[in-house]
Amino acid sequence: MLKRLLMATMVAVMMAACAPAPAPPPPPPDTKADEAKLRADLAKWMTDFNAGNIDAATAQYASDAVLMPPNMPAATGTAAIRTSLTAIQGELKTAGLTLAPTGTPVVAVSGDMAWIQGTYAVNDAKGATVDTGKFLSVHRKTGGAWPYARDIWNSDNPPPPPPPPAKKGK
Repeated sequence: MLKRLLMATMVAVMMAACAPAPAPPPPPPDTKADEAKLRADLAKWMTDFNAGNIDAATAQYASDAVLMPPNMPAATGTAAIRTSLTAIQGELKTAGLTLAPTGTPVVAVSGDMAWIQGTYAVNDAKGATVDTGKFLSVHRKTGGAWPYARDIWNSDNPPPPPPPPAKKGK
């Protein structure tokens, strides 16, 4: 009995030793070209937005994208995004302000989805920084392009204080 068990164990060990080794996992896909495209698109968005070319900035969003700017309701779809970007750009232009990326954005790509995380500054006409903040955008690859699917940013500054309460009349 012990001899049969020992023989069966030896046969099993020999069979395992002769079995082919499992294939190594495939290398991860090379995403460098997609990451570079996303970084270039971000730079183009900033340039177009600061120049007041809202149509070009809006064209970088998918038709069902959602824009979530600070201190405003979310905007869903091309028309609402164009309206929001126009209002934001108008306020900045009137105040003599522009947006500028700061640091190096982090870009990650997985299949047909990607995200960009970064920081920005709001600069006045003399180049002084009046605000800083961060952003996160999600992109879905469509026909070789990487349009925004979701886009959100917010300031590092605290929110403004609420207005004083209205005085009650006597």
